[in-house]
Amino acid sequence: MPLVDSTSSQAALTQLDAAARTQIAASLRACDRPFSEMLNGIPMPTVMLDGQGRIIYCNDELLRLTGWLREQMLGRDWFEMVVWTETGEVKRNVAAAIAGNVDPWHRENIIVTRTGERRRMRWSNALLRSDTGAVIGIASIGEDLTDQKRADKRVRQLNRVYAVLSGINALIVRVRDRDELCREACRIALEHGGFLMALICIAEPDSDRIVPVASAGMTGELLEQVTGVLRSTEGARNTVLARTILEKSTIVLNDSQSDPRVLFPGDYARAGVRSMAVLPLIIANDAVGALALYARESEFFQDEEIRLLTDLTGNISFALDGIEKQKRLDYLAYYDVLTGLANRGLFLERLELLARQAVTGGHKLAVFLIDLERFKNINDSLGRPAGDKLLVQVAQWLISRVADTTLLARVGANQFAVVLPEVNQEGDVARLLEKTVEALPQQVFRLDDTDWRIGAKVGAALFPDDGAGAGDLLMNAEAALKKSKARGDRFLFFTEQMTAKVAGTLTMENQLRQAVDRQEFVLHYQPKVCLRNGQVTGAEALIRWNDPRTGLVPPAVFIPVLEETGLIFDVGRWALQQAIADYLRWCAAGLVPVRIAVNVSPLQLRHHGFIAEIERTVGIDARAAAALELEITETLIMEDVKLSIDTLQAIRALGVTVAVDDFGTGFSSLSYLHKLPVDALKIDRSFVSEMTVAPEGLALVSTIINLARWLKLTVVAEGVETEEQSRLLRLLSCDEMQGFIVSKPLPVASFEAAYLQKVAQ
Repeated sequence: MPLVDSTSSQAALTQLDAAARTQIAASLRACDRPFSEMLNGIPMPTVMLDGQGRIIYCNDELLRLTGWLREQMLGRDWFEMVVWTETGEVKRNVAAAIAGNVDPWHRENIIVTRTGERRRMRWSNALLRSDTGAVIGIASIGEDLTDQKRADKRVRQLNRVYAVLSGINALIVRVRDRDELCREACRIALEHGGFLMALICIAEPDSDRIVPVASAGMTGELLEQVTGVLRSTEGARNTVLARTILEKSTIVLNDSQSDPRVLFPGDYARAGVRSMAVLPLIIANDAVGALALYARESEFFQDEEIRLLTDLTGNISFALDGIEKQKRLDYLAYYDVLTGLANRGLFLERLELLARQAVTGGHKLAVFLIDLERFKNINDSLGRPAGDKLLVQVAQWLISRVADTTLLARVGANQFAVVLPEVNQEGDVARLLEKTVEALPQQVFRLDDTDWRIGAKVGAALFPDDGAGAGDLLMNAEAALKKSKARGDRFLFFTEQMTAKVAGTLTMENQLRQAVDRQEFVLHYQPKVCLRNGQVTGAEALIRWNDPRTGLVPPAVFIPVLEETGLIFDVGRWALQQAIADYLRWCAAGLVPVRIAVNVSPLQLRHHGFIAEIERTVGIDARAAAALELEITETLIMEDVKLSIDTLQAIRALGVTVAVDDFGTGFSSLSYLHKLPVDALKIDRSFVSEMTVAPEGLALVSTIINLARWLKLTVVAEGVETEEQSRLLRLLSCDEMQGFIVSKPLPVASFEAAYLQKVAQ
C-alpha cells in the first residue's frame, strides 16, 4: 500500500517502484561502517521506509523494543505495526507531509510489539530523497514515551485524589448540614478529582434500606439499582454498596466489566464506568453508610489512592458523627487545614491513648519531632504559597512512609510529629530515624518549576522512660530537637544515655555488615570428651568476630545485634558452611574427623527456608551430614512443640543429629520430651556448677542423666571446670563433658594440632 492515498500524490508515489527501493538500498550500502554502527549503537529506535511504506532498514534498538528479528522486519508494511485505531490517522499525516514536502516533522503514535504490548512512541521524521531531490522514502528516529506516560498518569491520578481529599477536608470545616456536606463532597469528587460519578449513602437501621444522601453524575435509574435494601432476600445477591456496609470493608473493582461482583455491568458500561471503589463510613465501629467513586479508567484505584480515600472517609465519618449528635466540632481544633494532618491538640489526645495502650501491652513507644531545615529561607525567598506547597508535599512524603495518618501531625510552622506506637528494640527506633534523615534529602520537591531538596533535624523521646504523659513526652522531644539543632546532630534522644546507646548500636550494626562482607568471622572449637576414656568425641563450633580494630569480640556482645538486624541469617549460614568445610578438610588431610556442633538461633529455626538451607548445605558432599550436629535451646523448642517436632524430624531425616542445649532451663514437659526427635541432651552449666555446692544440685544432675539414659539419648555436661565435677559426672554415668577442664575454645589450627589424630596407616 502506498504511503499516501491522496489523488494528487498517488501518481508520483507509484513511480517509487523496485528501482527506487534499489537506489535506497544502494545508498545504505554506500554508507561507511562507522555510520551504520552509529545507527545501531544509538539507544533510540530508527527505521527507514520506502515509498510504499515497507521497512528497508531498522536498527538494533527497534528490534529490541518490538521483539522482531531483522529478517522479519525488512520488507514489512510499517503501518501493520501501528495500533489499528491510529493507522488511518498516521497514513494521513505521512501523506500530508510528503504532499507538502515537509522536512522534518514529528508525530506520536502507538505501535504494537511482537508480544502484543502497546508502546507509545514519538517519532522525528525526515524525507529520503534521490540524487535528483525526489522523495523516495522516510527516515524516522523514535523516543519511547510509554514509561513516562504511565508515570505521568499515576501522578495525575494521585493528584486528583489528593485534590478531593484537600477539598473535602476544607469543606468539613465550614459546612454544618449533613446533606449539604454530602452534596458538596460529591461535587468536589467530580470537579476536583475528575471522577465520572460519586455517591454517598447511609444505611437506615430501622428500615434496613440503603438511602442515597447525595450523588453526582448518576442517572436516577442507576441510582435506584445500586442502593435498595441492605440485606438481600430470596437468594438474590447483595449489591457492592450493601456488602461494603455489612462487612465494614473497602471493595475495589478495577475492571467493572468483567468482575463477577458487579451486578449491573451493562449499565455501568453505558455510563462509561471502568472501575469503582466503595468505602464504608464508620462511626463508633459501625458502618453507617458508604462513599462510592466511579472512574472512567480501568485499574484506577491502587494502594496509594485507597489509602488517601480511607483517610477521607474517616474524616467524613468524623464530621457526620458530629453533625448527627448536634455538636459543632470545630475541625480547626483538631486538624491542620493546609496538610490535612492532625494538629498539636489532636496529636496529644492520640498520643495519650497510645501511651495507655503501651502500658497495657507492656511495650514502649517513641515520639519523633521533625524540624525542616532552611524552611524560613524558602518561605522568604519564594513566598508563602511556595512554602505552603512544600509543607503539603512533605506531608505527603511522610504519609507514604508512615502509612497510618493517625500517627502523624503538623505541630508547628515547619515541624511534624510522628509516633511509633510499639517499640520492642531501641535499635528499631535508631534505624527508622537513620533511614528518615537519610531519605528526606534525597526526595525531590517541585516548587515553581524548580527541584528542591530539604533536610531535617529530629528530636526523639521514649515512653515511659522520658515522660509519663503525652505532654511531657512531646516537650522532651522538643528539648532533644533544640539540642540537636544547636549541636548540629541529625537526631538526638532526650537522654544522653539513649543517644549514646543508639549511636553505639548503629555503629556496631554498620561494623557487623562490613564484617560479613570482609569475612571477619572465625570459628573456634571446644572439644567434647568421653568421660570413660577421655577420648575426643566431638567439638562445639563457637563463632568469634575478629575485629581488626579491637581483636576478637565475644559473641555475647555482637550476637544480639546480629539477631536484631537480621544479619544472623548470613552469619549463621556461613557458620554451618565453614564447619562442614573444616570437617571435609580434616578428612582430606588424613585426620580423624569429629562431629561438629553448631548453635542455631531462634530466628534461623523459625525461618520457613531453614530446612531447605540445611539440605543445600549438607548436599555438597556425601560426608557432610555426618559432620554436623545442630544445638537448639530447650526454651526455643518448647515455644512451639508441634512445629519443633516437625522441623527436627525433617533435619534428622537429612542425617544431621540434634542436641537439646541448656537442658533443664526450659521447663520441659515429660509428655513432650519423649516425642522430640533429638539425639543428645546437654546439661546446662549452671546445674553443673551447683552440683558440688548443694545436694539438690547433685540430685538434679543425676535425674537429668537418668532421664537421658531412659530416653536412650547421649548426655553431655557443659561448663565442667573442676576435677570434682568431672569425678561426680563419671560416677553418675554421664557420657561426655565439655568445659575449661578439657580446653577453652581454640582456633581451628590449634584444635587440629591438639585433638585430632592422624588416620592409622
